[in-house]
Amino acid sequence: MSETTASPMPPQKFCHACGQSIDARAEICPKCGVRQAYLAGAGGKNRIAAALLAFFLGGIGVHRFYLGNIGLGFLYLLFCWTFIPAIVAFIEFIMFLVMSDDEFNRRYNQPV
Repeated sequence: MSETTASPMPPQKFCHACGQSIDARAEICPKCGVRQAYLAGAGGKNRIAAALLAFFLGGIGVHRFYLGNIGLGFLYLLFCWTFIPAIVAFIEFIMFLVMSDDEFNRRYNQPV
C-alpha cells in the first residue's frame, strides 16, 4: 500500500491590487506585478518602539535585542560600562526617527 501525504499549503494572502490569492511571502504579485505592502501590525517590529527603546534603554542594547540583532545586543551589554553604546544608541534613536517606515520595514521586517 502506498500512502500519499499531501504537503500542507503555504500560507496565502490576497493581492491588494487584483485580489489574486498569492503566497504570503510573495513581494510581487505574479498576476499583476504589483509590489505588496508589508503590514507592520501583523507581528512586525515598530519604528517608534525601536526609537524609544534606543533612547531609554539603548545603553544596554535593548533596542538591538528587539530588532533581532542579538549579537549586537550582547556587544552593547558587554561594553555598557564605557557609555559608548549609550552614545551610539542615541545616534540610532535619531536615525530611527528620521527613517521612513518603508526603509525601516525593508531593513527590519523582512519575511524569514
